[in-house]
Amino acid sequence: MSVLGSIVSTIFSNGPAGTQAPPSAGTAAPHAGPPSPSAGSASSGSPSSHVDVEAVLTKLASQNKEKLDWRRSIVDLMKLLKLDSSLAARKELAKELHYTGDTNNSAAMNVWLHKQVMIKLAENGGRVPEDLKH
Repeated sequence: MSVLGSIVSTIFSNGPAGTQAPPSAGTAAPHAGPPSPSAGSASSGSPSSHVDVEAVLTKLASQNKEKLDWRRSIVDLMKLLKLDSSLAARKELAKELHYTGDTNNSAAMNVWLHKQVMIKLAENGGRVPEDLKH
C-alpha cells in the first residue's frame, strides 16, 4: 500500500463504525461513482460515509502518551498513526503526491506534505477543517 493509502486507511478505519476508506485512496485506480464497499451504510450516505478527520486525530492524540503536533507536523501526524515517519518515507510520500520542490529541503517539503495530505483526506471523503488545509 502507498504511504498516502496507509495514512487514509488508518484514519478512516479509526472513524465511526461502518465507515471505510474509499478503495482508491492513495492509489492510481480510477474513482468512478460512489465506493461500492459501503454496502450496509445508511441510504443517505452523507453522515456515515464521511469521517471527521479532526475528531479521529484528536481522539488518537488524547490516547497517545507522547505530545504530538499532528495539526502542523507531517512527522507527528505519521507518528500518531503509527506509520514510518522517516525521511525516506516522507520522500516516498512526496513522490506519490508529485512534489516538485527539493526533497533535501525537508522543512519546506514537510510543510507542503502536511497540507497535501489534509487536502487528499478531504478529497477522499474526510471532513477536514479549512485551517488544516492551508
